[in-house]
Amino acid sequence: MDWSKLPDIIAVGLLAWAFASAVRHCRTVSSSNWLFGWYYIVLHFTAALFGQFDGAIGKVITIVSVMSLIMAAILFMRSSIAELLSTERIGRIMMPVMSAAFLFVICNLVLEAPRWLLTTSEALLGFFPLFMTLFFPRWSAPQLRWSMSILHFALGVFLLRAQSLPDGQSLALDSILFTVYFGCAMHFWYYNRKATTGALIGVVGFWLWASVFVVGPILEAFLPTFKVEPEVWNLPKYIVAVGMILLMLEEQIEHNKHLALHDELTGLPNRRLFQDRLAGAIERARRSETQAALLTVDLDDFKIVNDTYGHHAGDLLLQSVAKLFLGRIRHSDTVARTGGDEFAVILEPPTSHEEAALVSRALLDMLEEPLRLNEHMVRVGASVGVALFPDDARDLKSLCIQADMRMYEEKRGVKFDKGGVVRRHPADSRANVSTAKAS
Repeated sequence: MDWSKLPDIIAVGLLAWAFASAVRHCRTVSSSNWLFGWYYIVLHFTAALFGQFDGAIGKVITIVSVMSLIMAAILFMRSSIAELLSTERIGRIMMPVMSAAFLFVICNLVLEAPRWLLTTSEALLGFFPLFMTLFFPRWSAPQLRWSMSILHFALGVFLLRAQSLPDGQSLALDSILFTVYFGCAMHFWYYNRKATTGALIGVVGFWLWASVFVVGPILEAFLPTFKVEPEVWNLPKYIVAVGMILLMLEEQIEHNKHLALHDELTGLPNRRLFQDRLAGAIERARRSETQAALLTVDLDDFKIVNDTYGHHAGDLLLQSVAKLFLGRIRHSDTVARTGGDEFAVILEPPTSHEEAALVSRALLDMLEEPLRLNEHMVRVGASVGVALFPDDARDLKSLCIQADMRMYEEKRGVKFDKGGVVRRHPADSRANVSTAKAS
């Protein structure tokens, strides 16, 4: 047994344990793939511990060791495209197919299979990704798909050429490992182009990891007396791990910032972000000498839905209303959830009384249509109050007060001029909760 590998097993094992601890507190599809990838790295070092065996056992250990590195790389690449795999069925098929193709080639190389079988497996590995890219061109991220297809095609050509070279088996294994980890660097760069510290360190780490499988054989061939400590070759693995941990921390910080400014249930801006955007809209309207509008929306008898169908149905109702409102306004405008069943809409300048009245009518009309909440259908009305800057108020606080007053006056059936309120009679706008199940 090669006991020199034991410190590496302990180090990578502790790293995998740290990842497992972090994933428990911040579980995402990417972090889960990273975790299982590091489990495979632990398996690789564990197999290397028994690398001194000869014969059939030694060959099986070699296959396990190499395939562990390949499976780790596939999981690292999968973590970058996890969202695409959830929507692209063909993408979900590609991963297990490519894993099987790599296993087929590795087994043929290590077990010294007949040349025709080895050639078949190498051609399949090189041509299959290119074939899929050519005949399924509508995949997402076409630049990455074509880059990976060309990379695998070049690998297939090299593997076929390496059969006739001295020490061809070793060159073939190194070229395969170089390809998969260079692919990791490409995936990591393509899906983490935010120039954050974690992303940059991860890309550099994967690039160095791939370079190990090129630099090592070159040094061995041309500078056989130049010895490099094994720890140096393992250094890129820890650089990648540092990059991944930093990315997890950066994503958690971004998530916490998002939660601080957005409603967790609907994903809409909360009152804090709403006030910031309203202040910005007022300032832009002041500079351009135009108008900005504020609409406050209160769902009528929202409590009936909660009492009739439970809080889960009430949550679904709020989420449905949020989606309806977002689908009606411009991208430059803002929909916020400012209270339990209260929403606010900011119409960015330039706008007008007529446009604000038109939007408020549209929101009310949408809420008059039945909404599906699981197996139930409900129809819920609302009251809307509208205030414009600078006609109705000249500062943020006064504008909010004016819109709220008009919204509450509408609930009492009072009608304002100049589009200040689009009123529905209380008998018409009260929530009509259907007790029948949706067909």
